[in-house]
Amino acid sequence: MFMLRVMTWISLRLGRRAARSVLHLIAAYFLLFAPASRRESSAYLKRALGRSARWRDIYRHFFTFAATIHDRIYLINRRFDLFDFEVHGEDMLRRLLTEGNGLFLMGAHLGSFEVIRAIGKKDTDLRVVMLMHEANAQKISAMLAAINPESVQDIIGLGHIDSMLKVQEHLEDGCVVGMLADRTPGNEIRYPVQILGDSASLPGGPFRMAALLRRPVIFMTGLYLGGNRYAIHFDHLADFSATAPGERDAAMQAALARYAELLDKYCRKAPYNWFNFFDFWQPAAVTSTK
Repeated sequence: MFMLRVMTWISLRLGRRAARSVLHLIAAYFLLFAPASRRESSAYLKRALGRSARWRDIYRHFFTFAATIHDRIYLINRRFDLFDFEVHGEDMLRRLLTEGNGLFLMGAHLGSFEVIRAIGKKDTDLRVVMLMHEANAQKISAMLAAINPESVQDIIGLGHIDSMLKVQEHLEDGCVVGMLADRTPGNEIRYPVQILGDSASLPGGPFRMAALLRRPVIFMTGLYLGGNRYAIHFDHLADFSATAPGERDAAMQAALARYAELLDKYCRKAPYNWFNFFDFWQPAAVTSTK
């Protein structure tokens, strides 16, 4: 936390360009001294690039990750003037929100989620609340408080008795509830999918919640394009508004398949934006949730 505060001070006082020089040292450190992360980066990039990853590919992968984390400092402090955002699919998002019932944005550890939250802070008509597991919520809240104490109020931690009620209240108030749906820290049921031509598995919990609360779901990603440029994409994923209870399981699995398809698409489009540095391609058994 001390180093985070130091980095925040350097970034806000000396500017983004000066602070980014430190990122090259960070990327080089992980390239040289993090063999497990280097191995998983290489394995992923081979799938995404369609060829064996070179050292400069792995370095670029680490640097892209460091760059998106670093840019959080400016986005949380509302320095939107430093960035060039191109947004795709926002009209669809706005159209669904005009109904006033709120919706889910399902993201992934792909690109920057923070740029999407920043849009909500820049545009007061778009209210975004983050939903995450309690341990992660505490860590993120501490990080946000270190960078900007005013940014901690829009996070809901899972695992509390009233978590679902809070989510429902925000949805009924017309808010967007954001979740990262490609990982689970527990023993949650996972469903087999195909991503980048290989078997993987995804947790069903995020989609089960959307189905139970009968809300539309949009896929989201904020891809880092280099320099100060980001491309934010919104894609239709599912709409559980009229899904009958007996159809819920099939609709949920269809949404998971669509989610995997979009992950595949954007990993190929911007391969260095994938930030799951572990053996993600592991199939898992699934049992019915009926």
